[in-house]
Amino acid sequence: MSDKVPAVSRRVFLKLSGSGAASAAAAIGTAGFAAPAQAAQAEAGRTTLPYPRTSVANVASLKVNTPVTFNFPDASSPCALVKMGRAVPGGVGPEKDIVAYSTMCTHMGCPVAYDGSTRTFRCGCHYSVFDAELSGQMVCGQATENLPQVKLEIDANGAIIAAGVNGLIYGRQANVL
Repeated sequence: MSDKVPAVSRRVFLKLSGSGAASAAAAIGTAGFAAPAQAAQAEAGRTTLPYPRTSVANVASLKVNTPVTFNFPDASSPCALVKMGRAVPGGVGPEKDIVAYSTMCTHMGCPVAYDGSTRTFRCGCHYSVFDAELSGQMVCGQATENLPQVKLEIDANGAIIAAGVNGLIYGRQANVL
């Protein structure tokens, strides 16, 4: 019997250990996809929170071209709801003419006000203008983003419910804090 260990060159050693490490990494990487129990844990670590459902007004109480103010999704986020009088993109209600937007300008967060004569939201700070009939689209001014549009739903009793926001409310990393 010989005590002599067979010689392994450095090149062969690195090839073998590199292939072994790659195989182990591949096995570990695919193990997460095979475990359905981890899907339930992913829900607990969501990066977005659900919006609160907030009753805003009743369809019967709205007047055409007259804004109704409310806060959504929290008290620090002012919004305005308007019955436009004709169907518009994203509109809800019997005539698909009710829309709502955040009233914080997307440029620097100044308050915007609804102008019924032009059917736009106007920022008094830097003169940005947003079209209420075209999903809050930025028309002119310093802003580079559209006004965030509040997702609305109508229940069987005609109550208008704020249920979400399309777009990011000014000054936030997430709409629901």
